[in-house]
Amino acid sequence: MKQDMIVILDLGSTENTRIARAIRDLGVYSEIYPHDITKKELLELPNVKGIIVSGGPNNVIDGQKIDVLEEVYSAGFPLLAAQHPVAAADSVLNQWPTEDNDLKKELSNFIFDVCGAQPNWNMKNFIADQIELVRQQVGKKKVLLALSGGVDSSVVAALLHKAIGDQLYCVHVNHGLLRKGEAEQVVEVFQNQMKANLVYVDASERFLSKLENVADPEDKRKIIGAEFIRVFEEEARKLEGIDFLAQGTIYPDIVESGTKTAKMVKSHHNVGGLPEDLQFELVEPLRQLFKDEVRACGVELGLPEGMVYRQPFPGPGLGVRCLGAITKDRLEAVRESDAILREEFEIAELAGKVWQYFTIVPDFKSVGVRDNARTYEYPVIIRAVNTIDAMTASIECVPWTVLMKITDRILKEVPGVNRVCYDMSPKPSATIEWE
Repeated sequence: MKQDMIVILDLGSTENTRIARAIRDLGVYSEIYPHDITKKELLELPNVKGIIVSGGPNNVIDGQKIDVLEEVYSAGFPLLAAQHPVAAADSVLNQWPTEDNDLKKELSNFIFDVCGAQPNWNMKNFIADQIELVRQQVGKKKVLLALSGGVDSSVVAALLHKAIGDQLYCVHVNHGLLRKGEAEQVVEVFQNQMKANLVYVDASERFLSKLENVADPEDKRKIIGAEFIRVFEEEARKLEGIDFLAQGTIYPDIVESGTKTAKMVKSHHNVGGLPEDLQFELVEPLRQLFKDEVRACGVELGLPEGMVYRQPFPGPGLGVRCLGAITKDRLEAVRESDAILREEFEIAELAGKVWQYFTIVPDFKSVGVRDNARTYEYPVIIRAVNTIDAMTASIECVPWTVLMKITDRILKEVPGVNRVCYDMSPKPSATIEWE
């Protein structure tokens, strides 16, 4: 079932993403397009029911004020203009409401009463549409996916497996820097339960040898990224007849890559750095979804909640939480203490409340006492933060009883550790991660 769509034309508004999210919350699909889209391009988009012209503070390019093309006004679509003087608009707003409920009410009048759109945007319909589109794109050919075990790649794998079955080949590279149980869960879900084609590569020793004595965080990131590409490339070459590369690109990746009126937040990255002679056509079935919609898609596809609601996790994994040069004993201390923290947060019902929580083990030791004898061991640092956009972050006030239980377990169960500390630093001045 094709969903009705409301198109947002960007004339420099900082509210575009918020508007798109609010429209989708109302059950209608929405996408953001540049201000200079042509009438022909608009008419080629599926099921457009209305247009929102969204003006704002960035509506000047090269010293000239920008506008949508004149032909768009005569394209025959109902039009809502905000912070932009458009005489031909069906509805005009001086500014967008600041409260989300007020915004939805304002949008609801336009979307349903003026445009006559149907609230048929939901995950069941989205998945059905994507399955049809993937089958049209891929045909009988093979698709390769780097399955990290993160939310985006896991949902892509589940959706593609439902769409094309054995034509999908997943490669899961265990670089030895994953959280406890993650590699095992990937194998269990995708190989044992879904019966997907999964190539599991345990490259942990290879990565750790490359990282030996490397202390600089950026050097660690580069080595991990480059080595991942090498391992993935080696496995890809073993598989014959692959024509497509699937990726977990999501809508914020597209939006944050910048538009004509918005500064680039971050460059949109593909699997990144793959050799030019490994040429694939891209399959990106999640590129229309925001992060919470990706999770909803995963639930609809039947993935385990622990996989769907997995916390944000840096690409270099525990490599940037084992501070300085990585050693096996400290890496295991990070992994085991992190598992204890996650387990106790689940028990205390903090897991769904706190945005991100993890442990860090620095590359220094301190004096302690165990069994009436002097010890010289590592500290474990606990970090638990809340944020909306990751640009700023506040500290979670974890109850003392919970912290004491976590501390007691870490000191008893994790070898080589004699202290547990709680990081009280917000962002700014600290960052969320330590490296």
